[in-house]
Amino acid sequence: MPFHRKVPRRRATATAAALVLLAAACSQGEGAGQSDYTEAGGKAAAQKWVSQEFTPSTLSKDQQLAEMDWFIKAAAPYRGMEINVVSETITTHEYESRQLAKAFTEITGIRIKHDLIQEGDVIEKLQTQIQGDQNIYDAYVNDSDLIGTHSRGDYVLPLSDYMAGEGKAVTSPTLDLDDFIGISFTTGPDRKLYQLPDQQFANLYWFRYDWFTDPDIKKQFKDAYGYDLGVPVNWAAYEDIADFFTNKVNGNGTVDGKKVYGHMDYGRKDPSLGWRFTDSWLSMAGNGDAGIPNGLPVDDWGIRVENCRPVGSSVTRGGDTNGPAAVYALTKYVDWLKKYAPKEAAGMNFSEAGPVPAQGHIAQQVFWYTSFTADMTKPGLSVVNDDGTPKWRIAPSPHGAYWKDGNKLGYQDAGSWTLLKNTPKERRAAAWLYAQFVTSKTVSLKKSIAGLTFIRDSDIRSDYFADNAKKYGGLIEFYGSPARKQWTPTGTNVPDYPKLAQLWWQNVATAVTGETTAQQSMDNLAKQQDDILSRLERRGYGGACAPKLNPEQSAQHWLDQPGAPVPKLADERGKPETLDYDKLIAQWKSGD
Repeated sequence: MPFHRKVPRRRATATAAALVLLAAACSQGEGAGQSDYTEAGGKAAAQKWVSQEFTPSTLSKDQQLAEMDWFIKAAAPYRGMEINVVSETITTHEYESRQLAKAFTEITGIRIKHDLIQEGDVIEKLQTQIQGDQNIYDAYVNDSDLIGTHSRGDYVLPLSDYMAGEGKAVTSPTLDLDDFIGISFTTGPDRKLYQLPDQQFANLYWFRYDWFTDPDIKKQFKDAYGYDLGVPVNWAAYEDIADFFTNKVNGNGTVDGKKVYGHMDYGRKDPSLGWRFTDSWLSMAGNGDAGIPNGLPVDDWGIRVENCRPVGSSVTRGGDTNGPAAVYALTKYVDWLKKYAPKEAAGMNFSEAGPVPAQGHIAQQVFWYTSFTADMTKPGLSVVNDDGTPKWRIAPSPHGAYWKDGNKLGYQDAGSWTLLKNTPKERRAAAWLYAQFVTSKTVSLKKSIAGLTFIRDSDIRSDYFADNAKKYGGLIEFYGSPARKQWTPTGTNVPDYPKLAQLWWQNVATAVTGETTAQQSMDNLAKQQDDILSRLERRGYGGACAPKLNPEQSAQHWLDQPGAPVPKLADERGKPETLDYDKLIAQWKSGD
């Protein structure tokens, strides 16, 4: 199962020293080395890989070979070099490290060492390279969640500048940036492109389609709640469905004689608890302002910006981290975890909770990552039919009572290639060639089949996925629909992701244990975020886009202003609403 680890561990002196030694080793031999590679051999390798591995493709075989021919010629000055790149350990990157690095080496003569480590370690090494001014890796795949950090620092080489200048000769004419579905995620406030998406996955609503379409279960639900069982549009309906399956289905919360639950989540005090919230949970509740890819002026972390400068998280500074919508979001998370999920869920972290729905006793999950898709379609699972199709489906996430049209509705992870300024030019150029190779149209469809982490619109709309959509439980329909644009990563309002992200899990955890109320937890979080913004302001971090905190005013002053934060609703439940899943899919296919 792919797990993304966004919060770096504390760096020990020994670790930092080891990384400096690694940097020295990696920087040796910056020029082209000895190689028995020949261009004729590269062309033969391209023929082999295109014929045997890189099929199907959205390109014809001739187009694939032409694209590979460009790589062969562009790589000529760098043949014999060994390039070091790193990414987190997920299925997509395993395919790159195992297959694509080998293919690139055989086709171009540039040797690639593609390391796979946990994402926290990726960020740790990235920070060490920046702070120590030592070249540890020649390119990094790290989350676009750091776009606000990267665009304010002076260590990342903007790809827009690189492709137009220093890297022009090594930028593929068939790169086709317009085909990438996540370019807006990796674009800074200055409209420059800082990272190139390599893999993406969303968190969506997951449910047991076989149970939701069972006539007897549907009748029981309608008799109990007065409306049809279906995909919940809002949290009121999700809550009813959670209650129904946990407590009422077949009279005692069982299906086929086995105990079932209407909700699954996790609650252990662990860094992964932070992702559960920073990955757009507050926006799903209705926190922040409208705007795609992120709310402006207040984003889904509750941070307000003015002219690209973060000005506060607390309601008293115009932020929404501790506003009524955020408190409502945390309250519902804790209530549902305790009332409707298996008891052991509260003691689990992300990696432990992830496989649980595949065990067959979970009816729905409000916050489910599509990176689980491959593992949830394995033959023999209790949630997979005999013909290999899933018994489950995915659908848009239900939204909370504060949500408004135009708000983002969920999170999309986008691991993206990042080049640093302190990487030697030749090594940077060779690494950029590899980054383009593993995202090229020649290989991207096959990579998408292996990892189901789409980056190109052309792959989503390919004949292969049109013919095989039924295997993936709605994933292809979602990515082919306009709805996907409402699922976005952390945006540019967050000026220092590593420092700010670690605050979330510590404050959420005290609400889970009952040490603090939801309001107290979010008040503490907002203050701590503002303290960090204040320190960044004193340092001038981010130049023209550095934080500049608003003076504190009464909360009521800001609640009376248009947009976020908004006052507490008198009715935080609202009228429950559901949709028929098959009608929803038909709407998606029609482009609605």
